[in-house]
Amino acid sequence: MKHFYYLLLVAAMLIMGQQANAQIKFGLKGGLNLNSMSISKDVLDASNQAGFYVGPTVKFTLPIVGLGVDASALYDYRSAKLTDNDDQSSSVTVKQQQIAIPVNLRYGVGLGSTASVYLFAGPQFGFNVGGNENKTINWKWKDSNFSVNVGLGLMLLQHLQVNANYNIACGKTGEATIENAATKAIKNANGRNNSWQLGLAYYF
Repeated sequence: MKHFYYLLLVAAMLIMGQQANAQIKFGLKGGLNLNSMSISKDVLDASNQAGFYVGPTVKFTLPIVGLGVDASALYDYRSAKLTDNDDQSSSVTVKQQQIAIPVNLRYGVGLGSTASVYLFAGPQFGFNVGGNENKTINWKWKDSNFSVNVGLGLMLLQHLQVNANYNIACGKTGEATIENAATKAIKNANGRNNSWQLGLAYYF
């Protein structure tokens, strides 16, 4: 256990010693959402899942130890067509619009002076700004949600960044109430709006 504490102390001293070399860069990022919506399959089917995100970002790096943190404030749009499995004529396209705030810890490995590869992971906080759906399939988005990002990226010329990640929703992000017109029976469904994300960022 003592060796563990010594290791933590050395790591802390290295980080503090490199604070003068720390870099903070601001930029813009955007990309595509390829939704992987997980819902109650016996009630609803999801298709045509797509979207995008865009917004400002900031990156804090410690070059020598390879560690860094990035955070963003993104307008995040996702959509999906939901179809009632018991009534194929009943469908609705639901649209999720939120302000997403991802905060990622990143670790990079240099590939020379022009490029580096990095891994990243961290929490994301989402706040619904698009309203809820009220149609044949009464789908309602939660006002806020929590998710986790895991991914990898490539940094080019210290300014251009390309990345791919999976955004994993923790808990349900929406729920539906469906009434059968013939029998008046009411069904309930809920789902999690996971997403594969492909992104591009430029840091000034």
